[in-house]
Amino acid sequence: MAEVLWLLAVLGLLGGFDTVYFHEIRGQLPAQLPGLRPELVLHAGRSFIYVLVFGTLPWISWRGGWAIVFAVLLLAEVCITISDFIVEDQVRKPFGGLLPGERTTHTIMAIVYGAILANLIPVLVRWWRLPSGLVTDPAPVPLWLRIALSALAVGTLASAVRDAYAVAGFPRPLARWPWSPGHAARR
Repeated sequence: MAEVLWLLAVLGLLGGFDTVYFHEIRGQLPAQLPGLRPELVLHAGRSFIYVLVFGTLPWISWRGGWAIVFAVLLLAEVCITISDFIVEDQVRKPFGGLLPGERTTHTIMAIVYGAILANLIPVLVRWWRLPSGLVTDPAPVPLWLRIALSALAVGTLASAVRDAYAVAGFPRPLARWPWSPGHAARR
């Protein structure tokens, strides 16, 4: 499990960079609605899954039937990511396509995610064989890493809420903040 959490930390840092730099600073995605709505729906859904992953794996074992629930969440994340690769190419055409370096970042993230799955599947199989329950079981990694992953869960929740807020069509100031309307970032 330690390998999973170290890789998850790398993925979280890459995802944070992708979100802050490419989606917020450079692309200002939440301010570009309605054109980017399909992409932001996928981002919000995936982020809510990552809130559970970052927030629980350092502290909790998903045992028995819960291992299946967790595996379904991971499968949903894979499906969302594959859909996102397709959708972002379509919806970003009017905005000039993906930003330089963004596809590279996404590819590296996909490779890291594959490494996470390769290490996590045997853990899920072990958990599946145990009696069902969400069991407090702090992972064998330094406390600071477990806390850092929990902090990534909080940051990911903020991103998920921001994207969901923009997609839901609530008053635009929060979705556009800190970007002023009509001022897309230069590519």
